[in-house]
Amino acid sequence: MPFYVVDTNFFIEAHRSHYPLDIAHSFWNTVKQLADDEKIISIDKVRDEIFENEDELTDWVKKNLPESFFKSTGEDPVLEEYRKVAKWAESRSGHYKRKAIDEFLEYKRADAWIVAYCLVTNDEIVTQEVSDPKRKNKIKIPDVCIALGASYLNMMQLFRKLSVSF
Repeated sequence: MPFYVVDTNFFIEAHRSHYPLDIAHSFWNTVKQLADDEKIISIDKVRDEIFENEDELTDWVKKNLPESFFKSTGEDPVLEEYRKVAKWAESRSGHYKRKAIDEFLEYKRADAWIVAYCLVTNDEIVTQEVSDPKRKNKIKIPDVCIALGASYLNMMQLFRKLSVSF
């Protein structure tokens, strides 16, 4: 059974927008249960991005998600796919601004790594990003997925696939 690999924005947008930790307890309990049931996972780069903020979300993640939830991107197959993702991004220099490519490929950012990880595992990325192929100042995860053959869906599509309701 494939996993659903959640992007940083799955957590941050939920926390900051529609599902604040102090109000939407059932949402966060569901996220914890999905993680405990190993239906959703993430990668180490997502954890690192969340922890940069040192906020209530960081505390929640530390208390509720085991370290094993965040899979390593340092394995050779992931590194090989990352090179392919980077090569694709560089090949699009005629479309994307240099800053967009550099930001997408920044070592500490999760976007390119989550695509590489899912290309290896054939898992689906859960992201709130929306395809925007005409955009030049930011590389969007769905556009990379479309180009390289990775699967993606958004949070609500994930919940529907897993028959989750609140």
